[in-house]
Amino acid sequence: MLLLLPACAEPPNKELGQAQGALDAARAAGAEQYAPAEYQTAADSLKAANDAVNQRDYRLALNNALESRERAQNAARQAAETRARVRSEVERSMAEVAALLAQANARVAAAEKGRGSRRNLREAQQLLARVNEDVQKAGAAMKAGDYIAAQPALSGIRQRIEQVTTLLNQPAGSQSSQRPQ
Repeated sequence: MLLLLPACAEPPNKELGQAQGALDAARAAGAEQYAPAEYQTAADSLKAANDAVNQRDYRLALNNALESRERAQNAARQAAETRARVRSEVERSMAEVAALLAQANARVAAAEKGRGSRRNLREAQQLLARVNEDVQKAGAAMKAGDYIAAQPALSGIRQRIEQVTTLLNQPAGSQSSQRPQ
């Protein structure tokens, strides 16, 4: 019992520093974005540790600092894993979209030379232009390393490219039942 008293008589500065360092490392790993719940728990535990120091409850401060460090390390690990998974998904989606876009652009080019519906061709071109804008936004987000922002930009693109194909496949004089988004 006497051995524990000196350990709890002073603030756990070393552990608080380690917890802060682990939280900083988790932030640098993108935990705020890729593991927000675990990161927030680590930040809350560090705040609780600092509050306990202010109340001179050094044992509670030590426990909270140790918990914060562990949670921050977990958040950094989760962030790295989630970021790698999301990056892989976005890159795969981008490759699929690029192939579909190439096909759609070829279809539009062929339709421009053909005798199809000019109205459908215009709608297809406009829809394809909006798709290209979204793909560019996703590409910029990917280049910046923000794969979570790239996901929404890529969502629904496959369906919109299929709409282009549907528009171009309709015979001249037929009304489009699908409206571009």
